[in-house]
Amino acid sequence: MKYNLSIRTDQERFKRRCNELYKAGKVVELTSTEKRSLNQNKYLHLILTWFAMETGYSMNFVKVEYFKKLCNPDIFCVERVCKFTGQILTDPKSSADCTTSELITAIERFRNWSQEAAGIYLPEPNERDFLQQIEIEASRNNFH
Repeated sequence: MKYNLSIRTDQERFKRRCNELYKAGKVVELTSTEKRSLNQNKYLHLILTWFAMETGYSMNFVKVEYFKKLCNPDIFCVERVCKFTGQILTDPKSSADCTTSELITAIERFRNWSQEAAGIYLPEPNERDFLQQIEIEASRNNFH
């Protein structure tokens, strides 16, 4: 369950729940969540779309293979052991599970790599005209 501790009612609910778990002697995990904004998510989607349109790859391929595995394995690649074969498998985690700061780093790495390795310039978040043009081109070409 998530609580926004800047809201008084959530503070009380959080305290009550913590006390219940404490008294019951439960094993718990406490984390602080920092989710990225919808604007950041939209921006990421647009630059991935642009790279995909420029290279002819699918957006999903670009997102997994280049953005996550190649440019940002330390942020996105999670290793696990297959219980049947013992083989180490690598699963990319969702960008929805990243913090704002992790995604800022990941996007910057991808932008730099795109320019250096592929010669494709990816616009910065403040380049609204360019980003709007990407939206137009993607919709015109039914590119998702």
